[in-house]
Amino acid sequence: MLDRKFVIENIELVEENCRHRGVTVDVRKLADLEQQRRAKQIEAEDLNRQANEKSKLIGKAAEGAEREALKEGARQLREQKEQAAAEVDALAAEADAILRVIPNLSHPAAPIGVDDKANLELRKGKHQPPVFDFPVLDHVQLGERLDLFDFEAGGKVAGHGFYYLKNEAAQLELALQQYVLNLLVGEGFTPTITPDLARNEILQGIGFIPRGPETQIYSVADTDLSLIATAEITLGGWYAKETFDSDQLPLKLCGVSHCYRTEAGAHGAATRGLYRVHQFTKVEMFAFTLPDESEEMLEYFCGLECRIFDELGIPYRVVDTATGDLGGPAYRKYDLEAWMPGRGDGGEYGEVTSTSNCTEYQARRLAIRYRIKGEKGTHFVHTLNGTAVAISRALIAILENNQRADGSVAVPEVLQPLLGKDVIEPRK
Repeated sequence: MLDRKFVIENIELVEENCRHRGVTVDVRKLADLEQQRRAKQIEAEDLNRQANEKSKLIGKAAEGAEREALKEGARQLREQKEQAAAEVDALAAEADAILRVIPNLSHPAAPIGVDDKANLELRKGKHQPPVFDFPVLDHVQLGERLDLFDFEAGGKVAGHGFYYLKNEAAQLELALQQYVLNLLVGEGFTPTITPDLARNEILQGIGFIPRGPETQIYSVADTDLSLIATAEITLGGWYAKETFDSDQLPLKLCGVSHCYRTEAGAHGAATRGLYRVHQFTKVEMFAFTLPDESEEMLEYFCGLECRIFDELGIPYRVVDTATGDLGGPAYRKYDLEAWMPGRGDGGEYGEVTSTSNCTEYQARRLAIRYRIKGEKGTHFVHTLNGTAVAISRALIAILENNQRADGSVAVPEVLQPLLGKDVIEPRK
């Protein structure tokens, strides 16, 4: 979240940022509540001072009416002080609830717009969209021919939006994980396999809403646990309430996890098959940095995502995400959209990865700080996240871009040693 003092001193700036991001929040009410809280805090402190003064007089007073009157006066003052302190806490909680809804500031270069239609294309990858001289199939049709998926069985066992990966699709999932992990370990990331569950306070700290009508999270009944939507939650929560030494930063982590999302209301032709599902596997990148390192780290994360899809041979474009399409914690976000020949009428770009600089927004909520040797006090770190690979959408791009006229699919060169073959052929 933003610094409370900063919000109060920059109300118009924060209000404008909320408008650009499509967030409705009463910023001025926060300022009013803070003013009331400060006044009530002064009142509570004054009542406490008066009560202490009366208590000192009790010992000096003679037994009798005077002493009893002093005792009663001190008791009443302490009751008033406790009431005032309770009001201080209530005002602070109400202000904090508003503060937590206010999104992060937006990078000055982020395109202003209400949704992804305002996203700005920055560049394209090394590979051009393929031109086919035969009817193009989408990944669902290819999966049927190659016996790679079973959506019907997934629906029978777990409901719509779940699926089975079969045969080479299961092998491709593992191959993609291994390929990406090897690449990231070579770049100095610490590889991890994270829990698939997290406490709701961690989800809230990262910026997710674990419960309520707008949630995309699956919660576990009668617990404070929820299934994670991304390893960003577990990687970011790893160091909650901890303090780094500045020379420990930047710290780069990557995590393999399953991801669970309700995806409420997300049906349609564009979400067919694996594109928008309730469970998938993802390798996530995460970094804790010093404040002056975070913008460079964002570019680095984006570069790694581009490298991965260039090496996979997938055409893509990188877009600068518009303000209205940014998640609450993101200061700036890049999306990598892969070309998917079977999507839409003649092919479309579809998001496959994203990377965000969340500055100190998450660190404030999770109390993650750093200290500089020889200096007093601590400061909040900056946090960044990025998708190295979301397996389900990577499978779509690989299958659709590498399909052949005979119904087979070529395996990207970097995955061939891991898969043990260079082509996926229809089963006889």
